[in-house]
Amino acid sequence: MMQPGHIRGALCALLATLLPVTGAAQIAGGAPGGNGFKVGDGRLHPFLDLETRIDSGVGYFLDPSTPDPNDVSDNLSGELVLRLRPGVRMEVPSPRMALNASAYLEYVRYTGLLTEQSTYASHLEGAADVTATFNPNAPVGLIVSDQLLRTDQTRNVALGAGVLSLFNELRASVPIKPGGGAFEVTPEASWGVEFFSPVGRSIPIGCIEEVCDPLRVDNFDSSTLRAGLDGRWRFLPKTALVLDTDLDYRSYFQGSSPDALLLRVSAGLAGLVSSKISATAKLGWGHNFGSSGGNTLIAQLDGTYLFSPTMTFKAGYYRTLDPVAAYGLYRDDRLFAEARTLFGGKLTLRGLVSVDLLGFYDVADPRSDTMLGLDLGADYQFKPWLLGAVGYLLSTRSSSLEGSGLNYTRNEGYLRLSLVY
Repeated sequence: MMQPGHIRGALCALLATLLPVTGAAQIAGGAPGGNGFKVGDGRLHPFLDLETRIDSGVGYFLDPSTPDPNDVSDNLSGELVLRLRPGVRMEVPSPRMALNASAYLEYVRYTGLLTEQSTYASHLEGAADVTATFNPNAPVGLIVSDQLLRTDQTRNVALGAGVLSLFNELRASVPIKPGGGAFEVTPEASWGVEFFSPVGRSIPIGCIEEVCDPLRVDNFDSSTLRAGLDGRWRFLPKTALVLDTDLDYRSYFQGSSPDALLLRVSAGLAGLVSSKISATAKLGWGHNFGSSGGNTLIAQLDGTYLFSPTMTFKAGYYRTLDPVAAYGLYRDDRLFAEARTLFGGKLTLRGLVSVDLLGFYDVADPRSDTMLGLDLGADYQFKPWLLGAVGYLLSTRSSSLEGSGLNYTRNEGYLRLSLVY
C-alpha cells in the first residue's frame, strides 16, 4: 500500500504535469470563426487572471530566522497578496463522447508589505479537472470525471485558518433514462483523498486543541469512498420526484480521528412553482455506522425567483451531515440568500450572505461553531476577451473551543483582470 507521503508526491506530480501538457495544445494555432484554438471538433481557450488582494487573515507567522514550533502568534496576519493564474479550458462536443476540461496554475505571492515574515510562505496553488460524457443522448450513458485542487480554502470545517489543502477526487456515474427520460436513475461512485499542510510556521495563541494547530494538520489526511444512487421521476412536465442516497466511508492515514461509515437518504420534490419561481424540498435521514456513531434529520428547502430576465434571487436552508476529521461527524444548519443582476449586458452585480451553525459529534468534548459569510462583487465585460472584477469577502468564525485559530474575523478585498481567448 502506498504511504501518505508517496500519494501526496504523486498528486503533486500529476498537478505539475497536467497543466503544462494541457497548455501545450494551444500552440497549434488559431482557428477562424471564433475564439480559442481549434482542437479536433472542439476549441481550446487559454486565459490569464491577474489579481491583487488585501487579506486580513492569510496565516500565522513568526520570524523565519528563529523558528520555534512552540512559539505562538497573537492572531491571523494580514497581507497584500498578488495572484497570477494562467490556465486553459477545452470543450469538445460530441454525440458519442463529449469532453470538458480545464486547468490552471496559480502563483500566490505574499508581498511582505503588511507582515514581513509572510514572504517565505508564498506558494503555488492550482486545479485541473476533466469530464468525459459517453453517449450523452442515449438511454444509458457514462460520465467519468477527475478533479485535482490545491488551495488555501479547505473544505474541512473542523480546521482553523492558515491551512493548505491538496484534494483529488475520481468520480464515475451511469445515467439511465429509459422511455424518453421521464424517469432517470443514476448509480455513481467516487474516491477522494485530501492532504493538508500549514501556510505559516506558528501556532495561534490560546490553541490547545489539535484542530486549531496548523503545524499538526497532516494528522487529518484522509480518504473517502462513496457509493450512491439517485433517482428522478418527472410526473409533471416541470416537476419531479427526487430520491438521493449515498454511503460514505471516511478513513485517515494517520492520527486518531475516528473513521465514519455514513448513510444518507433523502426524498422530495423539485421543479417550477410558477413561471418565475422554482423550488426544491427534500427531507431525509443520516446515520453513521462507524465507531463514533451519530444520526440526525437532513433537509433541503430552497427557491429561486426570476424577478426579470436579468435579475434573480435565491434563498434557502440546508441541514447536512458529513464526515469530518477529529470528531467523526458534523452537522451543518445553513441559511443563505443571494442575488444576481445584469445591467446592459456587461455589468454583473452579485451578493451572498450565509450563516452556518456547526455541531460536531463528540460526546467527550462537545463543540459548536458559528460561521458568518458575506460575498459582494461586480464583474464588467470590457471586451469579449477582457473581464474585470472587484469584490469584498467577510468571514467570521466563533467556536466553543478556545484559541484564535478557531475564533477570528477575516476581511478580503480584491481587484482582478481576466484575459480570455
